[in-house]
Amino acid sequence: MAKTIRIGTRDSELALWQANTVKKQLEDLGYKTELVPVKSTGDLVLDKPLYELGITGIFTKTLDIAMLNGDVDIAVHSMKDVPTALPKGIVEAAVLERADVQDILVHKGLDFLKTEGTIATGSLRRKAQWLHKYPNHKVVDLRGNVNTRMQKLTDSDWNGAIFAAAGLERINLKPENFINLDWMIPAPAQGAMLVVAMEEDKYCIEALAKLNNEKSEICVHIEREFLRELEGGCTAPIGALAKIEEDTIHFTGALFSLDGKHKVEVHKKIKVKDSIGFGRQYAQEVLDNGGKELMEEIKASLK
Repeated sequence: MAKTIRIGTRDSELALWQANTVKKQLEDLGYKTELVPVKSTGDLVLDKPLYELGITGIFTKTLDIAMLNGDVDIAVHSMKDVPTALPKGIVEAAVLERADVQDILVHKGLDFLKTEGTIATGSLRRKAQWLHKYPNHKVVDLRGNVNTRMQKLTDSDWNGAIFAAAGLERINLKPENFINLDWMIPAPAQGAMLVVAMEEDKYCIEALAKLNNEKSEICVHIEREFLRELEGGCTAPIGALAKIEEDTIHFTGALFSLDGKHKVEVHKKIKVKDSIGFGRQYAQEVLDNGGKELMEEIKASLK
């Protein structure tokens, strides 16, 4: 008898959209599935920035436990939320085709860009890059799921807030009053969905392999390798983006100071066939060119 694949997911609208996407793709291939929504600590604790909670993978931890306990078979995540080191026994099983990687600014008018203003984001990476470009602006913390953050922006006197384009597009929340922040380097794996499974669960791993997008997988692995070597996660302003054009990977990666005043950036390209260890190699270049001291400053200030 065919096994029913139990899909673990956070219970936010965006997470459920992602889980239902995987559910449909599996069912189109003939597999039986069932959604199992689980509320995560990251959704419950909204009054502190992520880095103050002292947990990497706060949005994935609850689902990791559910998998290890045998309550669910697979879990669907926004890949940028997933720690670069997975818990023992859990493995990456599929990276779906990547959506829009860009950050966008949802705003209430753009006159403030030339003067002073207040922007909201819960991301150290977005905050640092915004202050790097607009040092006269103020950046305030913004937490919660996408719907909550959009409502907080509406109810506030802020000039705008920064979102991932992919998240708003997936649940049809992208408004007309936005601009693309094409100068902002996205989070490693932004716009990508990851499905994980138990290492010993051959049935689910075989099923999920059919959903994997190889180009997306190559790119996000380079970005996450860069992140891991810099010791990132939620605790440092790190951006990375790899794109494949024909047989060449174009890569941009950067580490910023928390106040945005300093950055160490790399722009590289390499053939796809030579890309093993590529992200790690250029993270090391960042560290050697001032990144190591910058990371030490960041860690000291976040203690």
